[in-house]
Amino acid sequence: MGRWEPNARDRLAQAAMTLFQENGYDRTTVEEIAARAGLTERTFFRYFADKKEVLFGGSEALHERIVTCIADTPPGTAPLDAVAAALESMTPFFKDRRDHARARQSLLAVHAELRERELIKLASLASASAAALRKRGVTEPAASLAGEAGIAVFKVAFERWLEDPKAQDLSRHIQLGLDELRAVTARTGPGAPAEPPRKPAKTASARKP
Repeated sequence: MGRWEPNARDRLAQAAMTLFQENGYDRTTVEEIAARAGLTERTFFRYFADKKEVLFGGSEALHERIVTCIADTPPGTAPLDAVAAALESMTPFFKDRRDHARARQSLLAVHAELRERELIKLASLASASAAALRKRGVTEPAASLAGEAGIAVFKVAFERWLEDPKAQDLSRHIQLGLDELRAVTARTGPGAPAEPPRKPAKTASARKP
């Protein structure tokens, strides 16, 4: 077998996901993943540190995409709008991966170590967003707040996209999430807490003598 195998990373990732669904995440070994992909364990470790990392492939590309898109937004763009543009630019990556993403989400739901790794990934994206905003001259705490809020919107939008029976585009859910965030942070609008009704003041004629 040659040293460099064509599409090795994708083959390993697909083999791993198939075995995770067939046998369960805990019962699947690196040896089995490599064998299913027709590769060696040595090749597996060339691409992944362990089987957990198979589920987080592409994180580096998303990280780079966010930073680049924030940097490229027009001068004067509001911080949250810059992050929103970066989030929407990521949607083509997931366009044909909904089934894969749903299977992955099912694994995260039942394995605490995977959920922890997912939270670390999201925190890293938020930090990268904030750093990119600071390079644009956005001061703190605005940069960190916009970065954290943007990634929170992405997380909620992604989960809604996976559960959406209409299979609307991920970008649609991101936009809806941003609209809802702006509404709840506004003084008035959908989602804002209503003021309690005021009691009418008693008139002089209504007072008892």
